[in-house]
Formats: sequence, structure tokens, C-alpha cells
Amino acid sequence: MGKAKKGETVVVSAAAGATGSLAGQVARNLGCRVIGLTSREEKCRWLTEELGFDHAINYRQQNLSHELNVLCPDGVDVYFDNVGGQVLDTIMGHMAMYARIAICGLVSQYADTEKKPGPSNFDQLLMKRATVQGFFSPDFFGQCGEIEQQLMDWHRAGKFTYNLELVDGLENTLAAYHRLFDGSNMGKVMVRV
Repeated sequence: MGKAKKGETVVVSAAAGATGSLAGQVARNLGCRVIGLTSREEKCRWLTEELGFDHAINYRQQNLSHELNVLCPDGVDVYFDNVGGQVLDTIMGHMAMYARIAICGLVSQYADTEKKPGPSNFDQLLMKRATVQGFFSPDFFGQCGEIEQQLMDWHRAGKFTYNLELVDGLENTLAAYHRLFDGSNMGKVMVRV
């Protein structure tokens, strides 16, 4: 959805999660410069040292806007959004001309009981002539074979990896689910029964 091209700067939120870690690696394998946003230093190291992201920003310990100014002086070409909220608003203030935002998730808002106001940087869509598009994985079910083949080719070539965290026992399902929202997971969390 982001139409990332070789040489572009791609920023991925929730980059150490199952979806973000894969999205960042796809962008890297397309020849993009990839910056991951995450919540812990351990995750930053995993993204850069093991997954090959060019940079990682710990948004809880670093000023996201300042770091984007330093790392993206020409702006962000593609933003793969998994979180929405304040992170999306901040990124919108750092978009390059004709940037693309692919909205895959809104994890920062899933537990909200009331709707929050929209982004205060919404005007940047106009100023930067940016596009925003939401999508869900079912949109691509017809391409599963092609996508799976590409990912497997990269995996066999050592250019694509993933992390799987197994939690044993159905009785631990809620604890495993909570890991998705408290920032403690790296990669995919699954419950083994």
C-alpha cells in the first residue's frame, strides 16, 4: 500500500511486533532505508542488529520529532502505521512531498472507550500532497501464493527472519494477549495448547 521504492525512507511503527518487523524487512529487501519505532532498547537492538533496519527509535526514551528531524532531513517517504494516535500525528509533521501512509493498525486506540480528535497535523496531507490508505490482510488473500513465495525466497537467502514467542497453555491466553499491548513482545506471540 505504501508503494515503497528503492532509495526511499520508510518508517514503521510497532516495528518489533509481528507485522511491523515483517513490513520493515520487506522495505529493506526492496532497497529502502528503514527506521523502526519501538518502546524498548532491547527491541531497538533486535531491529538494527538482527533484522537489518538502518535505525530504530525508542519513542519512550527519545523525542520522536527530534529523532525524525535528525534521521529524515528530507522527510519520510512511506509510513507503515500500526499504532495511530500521537505517533501518526508526529509522523505527519515529517512527511516528504508525495509521501504515502499505509494504515495497518491503530493499537494505541484499541482500548479507548471514547473517540479521540483527529490528528492535529492533518493539514500536512495537503501541504505534502500525501496519500493515506488503510488496508487489512484479507485484501491480499488472492496474492497469498505470490507473497509467500517471495518471503520464502528471502528467508532461504538469509534476508528475512521472524521471531516467534510461544506461551504454553490455554489458561495463559490472556497473559499472552496482554503482551501485545504492554510492549513486552518481540515478533509474533502464539499460545500453544
